[in-house]
Amino acid sequence: MPGTATRVLVADDDASLVQTLTWILKENGYEVAVCPGGDGLFAKLEEIKPALLLLDIMMPKVDGLQLLERLKQDERYRDLPVLMVSSMPPEEATVRALGLGAADFISKPFRVRELLARVEAHIRVGRALAQAREEARSRAAMVDILHEVTDSLKPDEMYHILARRVARALNISKCSMVLAKPGDQQGIVVAAYENPMLRNLQIELARYPEIRKAVSTGRLVLVEDVATDPLYEEERRRWEREEIKVPTRSAVALPFWMKEQQIGVFFLRTTGDDPPLTRADAQFAETVIKTAVSAIEKAYDFESAVSDKQRLEKLASTDALTGCMNRRALAEALAGELDRARRYNLALTIMLADLDRFKSINDTRGHIAGDSVLRQVGELLRREARSVDLVARYGGEEFVVVMPETSTQGAAIFAERVRSRVQNRDFADPGDDPVRVTISIGLATFPDDRVHSADSFVSLADQALYRAKNEGRNLVRQ
Repeated sequence: MPGTATRVLVADDDASLVQTLTWILKENGYEVAVCPGGDGLFAKLEEIKPALLLLDIMMPKVDGLQLLERLKQDERYRDLPVLMVSSMPPEEATVRALGLGAADFISKPFRVRELLARVEAHIRVGRALAQAREEARSRAAMVDILHEVTDSLKPDEMYHILARRVARALNISKCSMVLAKPGDQQGIVVAAYENPMLRNLQIELARYPEIRKAVSTGRLVLVEDVATDPLYEEERRRWEREEIKVPTRSAVALPFWMKEQQIGVFFLRTTGDDPPLTRADAQFAETVIKTAVSAIEKAYDFESAVSDKQRLEKLASTDALTGCMNRRALAEALAGELDRARRYNLALTIMLADLDRFKSINDTRGHIAGDSVLRQVGELLRREARSVDLVARYGGEEFVVVMPETSTQGAAIFAERVRSRVQNRDFADPGDDPVRVTISIGLATFPDDRVHSADSFVSLADQALYRAKNEGRNLVRQ
């Protein structure tokens, strides 16, 4: 006996037959909807989303076979079982109906037991097909995610990939990776789908009862409704006291381990506009994260194994005078950042800076004083830049700063601050006469149709730098 939620849609112009079919199906536990004469069939399908359609072939206003053909061309109803009902000769009707994608054919007048057997069989097959397609979709999504994860051996990038891809696979708007161990009072959000620029945000675990429980128990925690779940009772009282409106509707906190040590939680949330998370969603996320942990572990192993090699490479990639990245290393790093910005649709800005009339310092104060100025400018740039920025000596008195996930507006603020710091600083060694210098700066931001490579990107910044020089120096141009 089917469940009461199993819906059957009947599209037929014979009112007495429809009445009989409705009575028979309802008596056997089905929920029945009617589309008289087939009018408005697609709107009705969209409204009730039936498990099976009983469709008459011959109706006065519409042709049932034409409706069937249109139906099977629509991706939404490709797997919907359609049982054709007709008084046409069985041989002709069966061939035409099955050829257009019908699941079965039954002649009028029909035998009740035969009708019910066919209805039940095709609903069962339809459900099995839908489940198989969903499982295939889930497996395909996992394979796709894992391929992208294993393409990168940097753990921080893996966290962002996982957060982004799982959120998209589950069609939710909020997905984060939180690092926290049992006993911790605070956690670190290392990646968030809703904010790709977020890095290492510290949170109080007391404010997140599902994360706190997942961390302490080492088990998946599903909160289907934040408004009613007992786990959130204390937090709801705090929200009421502090008059806080929280949009979260449901949440999943899924702990994960590395090297047999629990290190964090995979945190999914939905808001009022999203469908609530289910146990199936939680299990899908759990499968993905467990499989991906091995890739993350390999990344850590890889980083550890090559650390000595990286120290040697750092010496080879550093400008000896300024301590900044040298031009060769910049070319490789900029190409990588440009590729990452292109892959994840992120903004990337570079700043090309050139000291104004630097030759006069060498000519009047000597090369030792000139080297001191360059060294101090390099230190100033590294100090002003963020930890994710790349600072390089491009050559001579030119420097480049690469600013990931930074728009032109943000970069212009940074560039103006650098320009002001350089202008107002005395670069002389203690006891010597003052050494003053200014700096001209050009900015370029990706995406830009003119940027095809790292070289074309730098060239674009160089054009902006030329304008700054040409318009009077000690300026920032973009």
